[in-house]
Amino acid sequence: MGGDIPPPVDQLAAVSLTSDEASSSTVQKARFSDRVRIQSILGRPDGGAGLAGQKVRISGWVKTGREQGKGAFAFLEVNDGSCPANLQVMVDASVSDLSKLIATGTCVTVDGCLKLPPEGKGTKQKIELSVVEVVDVGTVDPGSYPIPKTKLTLERLREFLHLRARTNSISAIARIRHALAIATHTFFDEEGFLYVQTPIITTSDCEGAGEMFQVTTLISTTEKLERELIENPPPTEADVEAARVVVKERGEAVAELKAAKASKEAILASVAELNDAKANLAATEARSRLKPGLPKVDGKIDYSQDFFGRQAFLTVSGQLQVETYACGLSDVYTFGPTFRAENSHTSRHLAEFWMVEPELAFADLEDDMNCAEAYVKYMCKWLLEKRYDDMELMAKNFDKGCIDRLKLVASTPFGRLTYTEAIKILEEAVAKGKKFDNDVEWGIDLASEHERYLTEVVFQKPLIVYNYPKGIKAFYMRLNDDGKTVAAMDVLVPKVGELIGGSQREERIDVIMERLEEIGLPVEPYEWYLDLRRYGTAKHSGFGLGFERMVLFATGMDNIRDVIPFPRYPGRADL
Repeated sequence: MGGDIPPPVDQLAAVSLTSDEASSSTVQKARFSDRVRIQSILGRPDGGAGLAGQKVRISGWVKTGREQGKGAFAFLEVNDGSCPANLQVMVDASVSDLSKLIATGTCVTVDGCLKLPPEGKGTKQKIELSVVEVVDVGTVDPGSYPIPKTKLTLERLREFLHLRARTNSISAIARIRHALAIATHTFFDEEGFLYVQTPIITTSDCEGAGEMFQVTTLISTTEKLERELIENPPPTEADVEAARVVVKERGEAVAELKAAKASKEAILASVAELNDAKANLAATEARSRLKPGLPKVDGKIDYSQDFFGRQAFLTVSGQLQVETYACGLSDVYTFGPTFRAENSHTSRHLAEFWMVEPELAFADLEDDMNCAEAYVKYMCKWLLEKRYDDMELMAKNFDKGCIDRLKLVASTPFGRLTYTEAIKILEEAVAKGKKFDNDVEWGIDLASEHERYLTEVVFQKPLIVYNYPKGIKAFYMRLNDDGKTVAAMDVLVPKVGELIGGSQREERIDVIMERLEEIGLPVEPYEWYLDLRRYGTAKHSGFGLGFERMVLFATGMDNIRDVIPFPRYPGRADL
């Protein structure tokens, strides 16, 4: 009965899939913990069958549990978040009170022996765990636990952001998101880019849209002052006058002592009293001027009294700042949160989202397009290689075509056409009876329906559309020789539409100053940006990829709120 004796903690094994041992029966000791990740058992090519006979400790949450054999034993489906598959765990009633283990959501740590399931059992599992000791249990009240066995809608799951990571769909999305982030850093590192952390708090508006969250302490400071003024009212004019009288009296006293040629000590003591009286007068006068409400100058809010001494905002992009490093270190990128105070409730908008923004020095628009295409392909290949099991879950539950879409993008050269050519194709489609909700004419910003029509219907592959009208693009994009378009490009993909937006930057200071004036942006906040053009200007290009849009594209999910761990949108900022 040696198999029924709990193994010592220092002999419990963790399985490694990083070497040829993945196809053997060898198990590797854990480096940081005494538990074995379920992925390292079930993720093996043999489904874990080659590990039969090995003693391991696993931890995780019970997805489903059921007593059998009239309560003689129970089967638990346990998942620890390392992979979409659950490990089947068999617990005998002689080992533990089964009623505490079977509720969905229960957290368990168990020691046991991996065994092949009985032949003819009909289970898909290649291996199961026979428990010899229940080490720890985090119990659940089945009556109040909000994540039941039955499938909840994604919208309902958003009510439980703190628990939804336990579901199959959200945990798979989290692993896919992680893989895309690692792929991002790996791609740019392999290509020689430096990772630069740009500020979240900024005083410049990259997009010129004005839809920015303001960062200020004026409101809290004002509220605190108003409470303090109620509890301790400001001095009256009479109080101020009384303080002035004291100063006058103390001044006269000093003068009298000096005239009488009093001792030095007496004069110094009197001067000290005078200084105290003056300080008290200054403080009294200052408090008398305190008034409820925000501080103002000439009818406008006085931001010189704010925390940063000027207006500040949450950034909508790290691009302008990362350009400063591109113009000194060559190829760089930033990857961080960005914010947009747009009161939009669509399935494609968030108030807080993540952007990947590389900047290539000495690069033109074609170089920019080449980099963007290579980056997107790299991420698609990475997912297919690293997280195929999670992609299978997404294909099964949400979008049957998501794996094929990744394969298409990973292996197909992107199409390229100018904005003008794209408009012509759309106009021809309209002439033949195609109906769009948004009108098609030269000068419009392509809508998602236009972008998806081009990628899904006309070309049936990813597209890069370039040379957009200057009127719909930002001031920093390089003006083309025709004077009407700028060297901008968008990468369009099936399912999502625009995935990347980028451009060659305007390196000519006279042209960029004209563009600022045209758009009506003040020059002063961008003087530092103009310095990059004044001192050693260089041709450079870059783009931004909306990270959540990439996750949407990969997974086939419909709502962007389901592909970010903690979505922020109008009316909601939970946790």
